[in-house]
Amino acid sequence: MIDANLRGPLNMHHAVLQGMVQRRAGRIVNVASDAGRVGAPNEAVYSACKGGIIAFTKAMARELAKHRVTVNAICPGPTETRLLQDVAGDGERGARFREAVVQRTPLGRLGQPEDVAGAVCFLASDDAAFITGQVLSVSGGLTMAG
Repeated sequence: MIDANLRGPLNMHHAVLQGMVQRRAGRIVNVASDAGRVGAPNEAVYSACKGGIIAFTKAMARELAKHRVTVNAICPGPTETRLLQDVAGDGERGARFREAVVQRTPLGRLGQPEDVAGAVCFLASDDAAFITGQVLSVSGGLTMAG
């Protein structure tokens, strides 16, 4: 879990940063999770990895700003993916799990992969040229505070 969710993104940075710094241009969008922002029961290690990515994003954004490289993170909430299917389970149990999440989500639905892709595309675009060190929750309002 740590290799995929923490070391993988760190290695990605190592692989691409030298070229971005030399070009004095680049956009990095890390994929964290709302579990890293607010915690997730029975997922302490996953939450820790994603929290680490959030902190790493902010630190790298500060370091790379002088090189005109932006670094941001998105935090998908519950999204209709294979992972959610595996967590929720099948049959009645899975249906109850999904319904409970939908009921707690202000926008009244689960996320779709396209929702996450749209956020990544925005942060990677020129429209986000003055945005760095930010963490964007893509959760239909599920994890908004207050």
